[in-house]
Amino acid sequence: MRLLFLAVLRPHTGNAVTAQRVRAHLEAAGHVCILKDAFDFESPSEIANLILAENCEAALALHLYRGGRLLQGHRIPFGVIFGGTDVNEDANQAEKNTVMGRVLEEARFAVAFTESMKEMAQVQWVLNLPFFCFFDPGIATTPNAAFNWNTFLQRSEINQSADNLHIFLLICGLRQVKDPLYLVDAFSEWHQEEPNVYLVILGPEVDPVFTREVKANVKRAAGVRLIGEMPQEDLHAVVKNCFAVVNSSVSEGMSAAILEAMDLEVPVLARNIPGNAAMVKHEVTGLLFSNPQEFVHLAKRLVSDPALEKEIVVNGKEYVRMYHSWQVERDTYQQLIRKLEGSTED
Repeated sequence: MRLLFLAVLRPHTGNAVTAQRVRAHLEAAGHVCILKDAFDFESPSEIANLILAENCEAALALHLYRGGRLLQGHRIPFGVIFGGTDVNEDANQAEKNTVMGRVLEEARFAVAFTESMKEMAQVQWVLNLPFFCFFDPGIATTPNAAFNWNTFLQRSEINQSADNLHIFLLICGLRQVKDPLYLVDAFSEWHQEEPNVYLVILGPEVDPVFTREVKANVKRAAGVRLIGEMPQEDLHAVVKNCFAVVNSSVSEGMSAAILEAMDLEVPVLARNIPGNAAMVKHEVTGLLFSNPQEFVHLAKRLVSDPALEKEIVVNGKEYVRMYHSWQVERDTYQQLIRKLEGSTED
C-alpha cells in the first residue's frame, strides 16, 4: 500500500524518533510510507491534494490532534497513534477535545503506549473502535563508538577530570511541558556543596520564547549546563557516559530517553507522573521523585550507594528486554496496517 503518515517531525524529539521507527517497520513489510510533517499543513483540503498527488490508499497519524484532525473526511481508511500531549494536554481544551473525538469516530484503529493513556482516552471519549490497543514501543540504541566524552565535557564547560564527575543528563526539547527548569535551583545548591555533580540539559530549541527563559536561568545557575541537539548516535553515546538520566516533564506519553537510558544500562531518575510511573518502578527500574528536594535526596543516595545503582541498572535493562522489543513492535504495526487494507487477518 501507499501510506500517508502525518507526524510532528521536529528533529530529535520523541515524536520524530517514533515516526521514523514506525516508518521503517511499515516499509519493511513492503509498504510505501510517505512521511510528512503535520505542521506543514493547515487544513484537510491541503491533505486531500496530497493524497491525490501521491495516490495514497490509507493513512496514519501520530498525535490525535496535530496529525489526526487533518485526516478527517478523505474517504481513505486511517489509524492513529496517541502522542502523549494529545491525551494529557489537548484533551483538556473543549474545542480540541471535540475534534479529537471526531477523529476517533473515523479511525480504524488507535494505539496508546501505556495502559494509563488508553484508560484516559476511554474516559475522554466514548470509544467504539474495533481495535484500540496499547503496546510498549520498541527500543534500539546505537551509541557512536568514536564519540569523545572528554571533548563533550569541554564543550559543556566542565573542566574537571571525567573520573571524578557525576553528570546528570536531562534530555528534552525546550518547551514548557518538559519543565527543564524544575530542578535547576535545587541542583545548583547541591553543586555548590559538591562541585563534582553537574546537570546537563540537552535538546533542541523548540519554543523560542521559553528557550530564552531557560538560557537566562541556566546562565546564572552554578553546576547547570545547556547543550543543543545532536545526532541520535552521539546522544546515545552521551547517555552511555553520563551517571544518570533525568526526566522532569509535567506530562509524558512514554519517554524514549528513559527507555534508551535503561537499554544503555544507565540509572534513571524521573518525575512521578503517570507516563513515567508506567515504566519506572521506584527503587526497582529507577527512582521516582515528586519535588526538587526529593530529587536531590535520591540523587545523593544513588551517588553514595553503588549497590542500588547496580540493581536499578540490571532491572532496567531486563525491563526493556522483556517489554520493549523492537521486533514485537514491528510485528504489531505490520498487523495493524492490515486493518487499513480491510483484511480480517490478525
